[in-house]
Amino acid sequence: MQSDQRKFGTAPVFFTAISTILGAILFLRFGFAVGTLGFWGVILIILLGHLVTIPTALAISEIATNKRVEGGGEYFIISRSFGLNIGGTIGIALFLSQAISVAFYVIAFTEAFEYLFQLAAEKLGLMLPRQIVSIPVMIGLGVMIIRKGANLGVKALYYVVGILLVSLLLFFLGKTEYSNTLNFSLATAELRNSEQFFVVFAIIFPAFTGMTAGVGLSGDLRKPSRSIPIGTILATISGMIIYFFVVYKLAGSVSPEDMLEHQLIMSRIAIGGMIVIPLGLAASTFSSALGSVMVAPRTLQALAMDKTFPSEKMNSWLSATAGRDNEPRNASLVTTLIALVFVALGDVNAVASIISMFFMVTYGSLCLISFLNHFGSSPSYRPSFKSRWYISLTGFVVSVWVMFKISTTYAVLAFAVITVLFIYIGNYRKHLKGFTSIFANTLFQLNRNLQVLIQKKSSQQESSEWRPSAICISRDSFVRDKAFRLLGWLSHRYGFGTYLHQITGYYSRTTANQAREQLAKLLRQYGEDNHVYIDTLISPSYTSAIAQAIQIPGIAGMENNMVIFEFDKENYSNLDDIIDNFALVDSGDFDICLLGSSSKPMHFKNGIHVWIDSLDTYNANLMILLSFILLGHSDWKKGHIRIFEKCRPEEFEETLRKTEELVQTARLPITMNNIEIIIQEPDQSSKALINERSQDAGLTLIGIREEMVRHYKEELFKGYDKLGTVLFVYSKYQKNID
Repeated sequence: MQSDQRKFGTAPVFFTAISTILGAILFLRFGFAVGTLGFWGVILIILLGHLVTIPTALAISEIATNKRVEGGGEYFIISRSFGLNIGGTIGIALFLSQAISVAFYVIAFTEAFEYLFQLAAEKLGLMLPRQIVSIPVMIGLGVMIIRKGANLGVKALYYVVGILLVSLLLFFLGKTEYSNTLNFSLATAELRNSEQFFVVFAIIFPAFTGMTAGVGLSGDLRKPSRSIPIGTILATISGMIIYFFVVYKLAGSVSPEDMLEHQLIMSRIAIGGMIVIPLGLAASTFSSALGSVMVAPRTLQALAMDKTFPSEKMNSWLSATAGRDNEPRNASLVTTLIALVFVALGDVNAVASIISMFFMVTYGSLCLISFLNHFGSSPSYRPSFKSRWYISLTGFVVSVWVMFKISTTYAVLAFAVITVLFIYIGNYRKHLKGFTSIFANTLFQLNRNLQVLIQKKSSQQESSEWRPSAICISRDSFVRDKAFRLLGWLSHRYGFGTYLHQITGYYSRTTANQAREQLAKLLRQYGEDNHVYIDTLISPSYTSAIAQAIQIPGIAGMENNMVIFEFDKENYSNLDDIIDNFALVDSGDFDICLLGSSSKPMHFKNGIHVWIDSLDTYNANLMILLSFILLGHSDWKKGHIRIFEKCRPEEFEETLRKTEELVQTARLPITMNNIEIIIQEPDQSSKALINERSQDAGLTLIGIREEMVRHYKEELFKGYDKLGTVLFVYSKYQKNID
């Protein structure tokens, strides 16, 4: 069924976006802009506008490659990141903007018939209203989408975009007497009337707001994670380049006075301009209207499917689908009726400013989501396409700034509408929390950094997704540093770590002074450029130290979920103590890691080897997650993950199938090239096999189980003499890699 629903490729995303970008503003207002500000003035407007659109295109491409984007496009992304209440608030405003945009483009479409209206006035004395064209066009457009759906809409889109591109080509090929005498060049280009810059910017900016139009088709795409980034970014960059050439052509072809006087000045430049430019305007506005009338119903349908509206019957009716392609027919009907009302009114100039504001809220939200995901550093945020946090932050800041520069009144009004909608939705959806994991992740990271700096405990918070919050107890802090380094790698970006140096003895003035001195020494030794919270613990025995340590709260406001032990592989001096206390830690539902430190240097470029037993699914996921987290540290930047999965001969095919499925669905930073399935014969020693294949690895991860520790004791950890440092991993519960 999914193959039927997501039937489109990348082309519809690109054409929907580019047809909206190259819309009515390009044909009707660019001449006015160049005539007012000159070539360099409009170039600055294009560059400033794309400080919003390019970060937004990159942000939405990044988010789309991290998780599947279902129906609803921008609304789906915002609601799944900020929560259904905030998402529903912005989603309703976005839908209304998209629906009213249909009316805006249809009304602009009538400008292509200006010659006929003038002819009727001159020859027949009839002042025909624009609605004589716009209303039938709107009705026909609505009927086409309601009856035939997006499939026919996309086919029609190809034709109108073709007409649009031909008209632009004839425009660029056209020449004027003015261009022959002016000898225009970049050196002679002007910047005029700079005091009117933001007045003209407000008029021109809606031209830049179409780059996410294709995202609304997300629920109908075969592969959104591929089509959305390629289509959106390509349309954004292509539109910007075409804008540059249009401005250059206008500045060098006609005088500023003519550009200010004639709205369709492009028709005086193009070859056959009296026909092709009105035709191009008709194609651009119709394609923009077509794109909006396909996208808006899908936003409304997604809102209804999330039960955004207070009436269950309304949600059910709006979310209903029809036909083999599951078209949102009822939502399309509502969209058409809303657009028809504004078409009948005939003037949406005031509403157009509000439309721009709500689009800006959407774009700013998408950039903010990308920035917060970068800042929050969730292990589950692993997009295959990556923007940069500073680009996303720039897009968010410029979005808000531009809103107020366009119109402070409309910006305040837009935020007021958003606030009222949020209060209203929250009033009947009190059971839904407004803040989701994206805010929790951001707060966790902020809290972690503050804790590292001021070394204070914070209140407990809960996280809805797994990440390591590890605690390490060691008596050998000044002898070996491998345990601290491991904790530092885990805590660098994704996890949280507490390192406790045990001082054996009872608490007294002497041991307290000793603890303060050794803490100061540890901070001098390890305190710079790390994200680990360091402390000392006075306790008479290793067992009591462990019992105390596992009860302290985590530094990030979340409970500790992992305990790290460390022993020397060369003499195993404290291994017995660790094994004796294994059951104690296990009773507290902790994951347990035993780090076997080796004197052999760690060659990071040789990567991390992970050994998986086909029967040991609990440990497998944890070891893979830990490997991914370790690679996030700069020490391992040249490293890689190498996974060896052992199985019996008869299990090979099933093991291969499950492994391929894991790689395809888990978005891990590995491919099947990183995985080797090893058939282990019944008489073959696992330790000998691991010693042979991983003796040069930077770090080797091996899974253990509680019954193995209880039965084999220290022998379980011996016999890996050819290996360097080894991390034995015990997962209390299976971790989900989603």
